[in-house]
Parts: sequence; C-alpha cells; structure tokens
Amino acid sequence: MKKHRILILLISFFLVTHVTTASAELVVIANPHVSFNSLTQGQLRRIFLGQTSKFPNGEVAEPFDVGGDYRNVFYEGMLEKSASQLNSYWANMIFSGKASPPRQIRPENVRQTVAGSLRAISYIDRTQVNASVKIISITIEN
Repeated sequence: MKKHRILILLISFFLVTHVTTASAELVVIANPHVSFNSLTQGQLRRIFLGQTSKFPNGEVAEPFDVGGDYRNVFYEGMLEKSASQLNSYWANMIFSGKASPPRQIRPENVRQTVAGSLRAISYIDRTQVNASVKIISITIEN
C-alpha cells in the first residue's frame, strides 16, 4: 500500500509538473557544501511553510520561492497545497505573527541565490542544475 501511494504521488507530481511548466521537471536544490543529501517530504514542508527555520542538521534554513508557475507546481506536487490553500495559510500565519512566507525570487536568479548561501534552499527545473548547486532528494512519506 505504501509503495502504491509513493508511486501515485510521484506520478502526480511528474504530471502536474509537465503539464503546468511545459515539460519542466522541478528538483529541490541547496548549496553543494551543505552536509545533507536528502530531506523527507515533511521536513521540506515544515521549512517552506515557516514551521521550522532549521535544516535537520541544525543549521539555519532560508527557503526561497520561485515566481511564476513553478511555485504552484512545487506546492501542489511536493507540499500538497493548492494556491488558495497556500494563500489562506500565509494570511493566517502573517496575521497571527507566527511566520512570514519565503522570499520570492525570479526563476533566472534561483541558481545564483542558492549557490551563494549555505542557508538557501529552493527548487528549479532539472535542466538548469549545474555544479554550483546540489540536488536534494526528497523522500515521500505516508
């Protein structure tokens, strides 16, 4: 059952990504010098939803959202939040003073921003990855 759910989530993420961003495959990236290679889906969700400000290794995390369609694809596919759910979530978090949304950057600035900071984490089209950034594998949870 767990394997089927993982397969369905991966296929859904792949399909949403390909339909919305014209055949782009999004991957999570960080600076190549970070000491971890993977995160769970829950850890990634907590970082991007402002529920934690640290990576699992205890270092400070600074998430960056990418403008345009990439943001919606990332949140729907990887964090399982629609645009309206996300807007409602952030309105509540900002109003209550609990957290602020990740800073948004332009797609063409993602790689440079992440490469320039050990704290940065974001997402990018796989075709845009080079040695200046490191792909972080994401483990889908039940």
